[in-house]
Amino acid sequence: MKTKLVIFDLDGTLIDAYPAIIDSLNYTLRKLGMPAQGRSVICRAVGKGDIHLLKPFVRSRDLKKALKIYRRHHRISLLKGSRLFPGVRRLLSYLKKRGYKIAVASNRPTEFSLILIKHLKIKKYFDYILCADRISRRKPHPQIINKIIKRFSVSPEETIYVGDMLIDIHAGKRAQVKVIAVPTGSSTIDELRKAKPDWLIKGIAHLQKLFSGVLS
Repeated sequence: MKTKLVIFDLDGTLIDAYPAIIDSLNYTLRKLGMPAQGRSVICRAVGKGDIHLLKPFVRSRDLKKALKIYRRHHRISLLKGSRLFPGVRRLLSYLKKRGYKIAVASNRPTEFSLILIKHLKIKKYFDYILCADRISRRKPHPQIINKIIKRFSVSPEETIYVGDMLIDIHAGKRAQVKVIAVPTGSSTIDELRKAKPDWLIKGIAHLQKLFSGVLS
């Protein structure tokens, strides 16, 4: 069945915002008098939203304060520490010109997703942006994908979901859509391979070749 809808995860898939996340988290920890964390430790905690990002590193009684500090800092750090992965703009333009509907399904709060999307000047490519603060269940639950599918009145068989984490693969499989994984985020390539996405590609730039071939 012909693909009509392409849904993307944001962080680690289209956008590399890890420098901004690391900067904001370590700033928060310093303000709370706690030790900074290394890149690899922080990156492994990314993917389930900022509240879940902070939980492993701060005391439960400090979580509300930590979240306030983190978000205030992150509004600025995102503008300095985020970039598109190579080939993203070309890919989105390619899909748009060929009539695909394009959406974002992110566990980030809407405010920060929009900061990223607007700052990196890719908002014009998306027909719909849905984030975890607008639904009751976040990925790996399939609710966010199911809601986007319903919005465009397409079937799961006409939908592709692209993500970088195990939770993305699990959400896509539960929504019964085709899943493409990229090893540019928090999950390792071995972890992604074991989760058995429909396709595992080296990076987002390789997706255009896939669409011009087997997905066209």
